[in-house]
Amino acid sequence: MNKVFLIGNLTRDPEVSNTNNGIPVCKFTLAVSRRFGNTETDFLPVIVWRGQAENCGKFLKKGSKAAVAGSIQTRTYDANDGSKRYITEIVADEVQFLSTKGDGEIPPTIPSGNGSGAPRIGGSAVTDDDLPF
Repeated sequence: MNKVFLIGNLTRDPEVSNTNNGIPVCKFTLAVSRRFGNTETDFLPVIVWRGQAENCGKFLKKGSKAAVAGSIQTRTYDANDGSKRYITEIVADEVQFLSTKGDGEIPPTIPSGNGSGAPRIGGSAVTDDDLPF
């Protein structure tokens, strides 16, 4: 199984272009902190295709927080000096915008309003007993 889930921030504005066949493609790099210690960050190239690529170009910018679900892909090419180069990138199936061009940070969570800290959905407090797992 080849499936990856990442949450991070864009290191620069996304680059949107079209293939020779007119298919939109968006490329950006996602800075993702490692789980333990948060002292190290990985910079992962992400590729998004078609309609989702156009949306990424419209709604994301440098610093935007995004969640990406997709797969890891490695490709090779021959450089001008004749050496073989390898590129590992994330091919995104889904991109969730956790902040957008107009936002300075992650959208706020829904306040509970009941003093218990439990979130409210549709006016009802959600507790651990309501969760199916």
